[in-house]
Amino acid sequence: MDGLSRGSSRYAYALMRIVVGLAFAQHGAQKLFGYFGGMDGAGATAELASLMGAAGIIELAGGLLVALGLFARLAALICSGQMAAAYFMAHAGRGFWPIENGGELAVLFCFVFLYIASQGAGAFSFGLSRG
Repeated sequence: MDGLSRGSSRYAYALMRIVVGLAFAQHGAQKLFGYFGGMDGAGATAELASLMGAAGIIELAGGLLVALGLFARLAALICSGQMAAAYFMAHAGRGFWPIENGGELAVLFCFVFLYIASQGAGAFSFGLSRG
């Protein structure tokens, strides 16, 4: 079983990178273009020259770059930082635990992107460096 795990782990990592990147990009599309119900469920969008607009740009561009494996380390590091900032700006004031303050998704994205930043693009990427 160990041999099967070792051989497939690079593909599992690539699948995780792609799925996480695309899921993150959806949040950006929601903020910038009102897709998926928009920010308020009715299709509202953020102004580009606002914190929410900047977050939407980072989420859309960063998520797509991570999913494609282009500049994945840098994009993932920026996305991780954005999620850390979002957690402390929007969630931490509502309680200590992420489950009580609604910040679970921000915490998960933050640490998954930090892991991707440490590992690089991996398999199925368009970047020059696969490591």
